[in-house]
Amino acid sequence: MKVSVILGHPYPKSFNHAIAVAVVDTLQGNGHDVLFHDLYVEYFDPVIRGEELVTDCSEDRLVRVHCMEIREADGIIIIHPNWWGQPPAILKGWVDRVLREHVAYRFAEEDDGSGLPIGLLKAKAAIVFNTSNTPGERENSVFGDPLERIWRDCIFDFCGVKNYHRRMFRTIAGSTMQKRETWLQEARETVMMCFPQSDQ
Repeated sequence: MKVSVILGHPYPKSFNHAIAVAVVDTLQGNGHDVLFHDLYVEYFDPVIRGEELVTDCSEDRLVRVHCMEIREADGIIIIHPNWWGQPPAILKGWVDRVLREHVAYRFAEEDDGSGLPIGLLKAKAAIVFNTSNTPGERENSVFGDPLERIWRDCIFDFCGVKNYHRRMFRTIAGSTMQKRETWLQEARETVMMCFPQSDQ
């Protein structure tokens, strides 16, 4: 299987990077073809310009590579921190520029875009790994866990991916190395569950 792994965190010594290493190692150990992208290392430009929005066609070579890969991916894994209840701007821009119409979804021919979308992604499963310093009770009672709504309902369901899993690791600040290793093992187990040993 081809599995697209997208990392959105600027600090290379972050726990998000440790998650990414664990994810990629597990996927490769199970015989999968990993398409890994660290958006900050790639200097992915998150800003969509007017012409690109109107034409639905990008002249950015890196955007075209991402569009091609996500269209062909059998699985998708996203890794990012919780910033203001949202993904970092670079990852939001990736969604805007890559999960675009005719790549990730389309509308029926007679639909002006106000109806229900038809998901185009062929991915059999999607996983989102998040980190946060907000305790879970406060996240749910005060903020309503916006990242869950964004990824599950507004993105993956919209694009046709129904087999969705998300794991939030919290709180990162002050966490021990032992606790972080436990979390990394949970990440590996989640990947193993969704993307078991390849038959190829």
